[in-house]
Amino acid sequence: MISIDKELEFELGEVTRRTHDLNIPVMIIIEGAPASGKSRLANALYMSLDAKYTDFIATRPPREADLRYPFLHRYWYHLPKDGDINIHFRSWYSQLIEYKDYRIKRNINADFKQIEDDMRNFEKTLTDNGYEILKFYINTDKEVRERHLQKLKNNPVLKWKAEEFQSRLQHHDYDLEMEHFLMDETVCPWTRIDFHNKEEAANTLYSSIIKQLKIRIKREQENKPQIDGMFQRDFKTGLFTFDFDKESIGKNEYKDMLPALQSRMREIQFQLYQAKIPLVLVYEGMDAAGKGGNIKRTRALLDPTGYKNNAIGAPADIELAHHYLWRFAKRTPRSGHIGFFDRSWYGRVLVERIEGFTPASAWQRAYDEINNFEKSLYNSGAIIIKFFLSLDKNEQLERFKERENNPEKRWKITDEDWRNREKWDLYLEASEDMIRKTDTAYAPWKVIPANDKRYARITALRTIIKICEEHLAKADKRV
Repeated sequence: MISIDKELEFELGEVTRRTHDLNIPVMIIIEGAPASGKSRLANALYMSLDAKYTDFIATRPPREADLRYPFLHRYWYHLPKDGDINIHFRSWYSQLIEYKDYRIKRNINADFKQIEDDMRNFEKTLTDNGYEILKFYINTDKEVRERHLQKLKNNPVLKWKAEEFQSRLQHHDYDLEMEHFLMDETVCPWTRIDFHNKEEAANTLYSSIIKQLKIRIKREQENKPQIDGMFQRDFKTGLFTFDFDKESIGKNEYKDMLPALQSRMREIQFQLYQAKIPLVLVYEGMDAAGKGGNIKRTRALLDPTGYKNNAIGAPADIELAHHYLWRFAKRTPRSGHIGFFDRSWYGRVLVERIEGFTPASAWQRAYDEINNFEKSLYNSGAIIIKFFLSLDKNEQLERFKERENNPEKRWKITDEDWRNREKWDLYLEASEDMIRKTDTAYAPWKVIPANDKRYARITALRTIIKICEEHLAKADKRV
């Protein structure tokens, strides 16, 4: 049992209640070698914080199920919501050490340098979006560690714990591995705490948390973000300039082509599963451009146990209380599976920019954040293909009227659709900015003229098949 300074404990309670009231999400990272004393420090801290908005996240060694998802998946999943606190007992740092030292390469692209970059980008994305990340490394010398281990060995009930610790210590030099990260300059610097005296260590931990959170509270009170979509007065598109009449396919030709492409798509699904490659398919576009119908034809013959169709609507309250990427990161497909996204994380730079739901600094920053998010999926082995279905304004009007006049389709048209149509030029400019700033080699955009639904469906299927075949051929060469 660690005796905590009562004044520090009281002050910590006051400060964290303030961060809760200000909706500041806090992540406290506690790392340290096995038998370093970090569990006692972590528990003391956990006991001192309000249980209503504090969670304890223990990072265990990755299991087979964890290896089926992108490296950072479980950390995205466990993000605290606004005003909450997460204590991460071991974190993505420990996980990477275990990936490296146990030479984990099953089901993942194990390029560890790229994963380090993903970790840095992950922390920057969170801090830029209001998360406060405090990182502590519990340092102890080998003599103290050995005394702790011997004490555990002498206790028949806890002997197993000593054996587990020794197994880890024999397998890798955790301190040496962590030194690389401790010396790395990141947006969230480390605080080292010596655990030679447990009371002094606890006081240092509490004092550091209080100091950093006070700085954040002061900054929060001074920050007044500007809401501005920053649209041009007379925007002229240079991207959506199709001759829609030429981009079409006849009905009979379509009927001949579609079944073969759908059958090949089913084969692609099984090949991806066998190769353990996840596929992420993103569909954006104007209202009534045919995104849902396009997805429907692509998945018509697929095995439903191997894909998930994510139809994205307005965020719920719990989603608004998290980082905007949280609800999407949780839905990324595991290895060998396909994730369809009918609208996506690009709402940040489309509807949120157009409607003024987010400050200018936030949607402008989101282009890089989204690129980094997609890069982390790619670095974990995913194929990412993004479609933008472009529609002529007059064609959209015809489709809106058709929906209104057809009782079977009337549910598809709402007052909001008509209201959004009035902002056509804003949506066009935001879409063009989005595509130009997030079209990357690892997550390319494919802009498809969609006045002819048949043409759009065939083009999307062909694109998916072609890109997947190229990735599968590379995967075969690596085997």
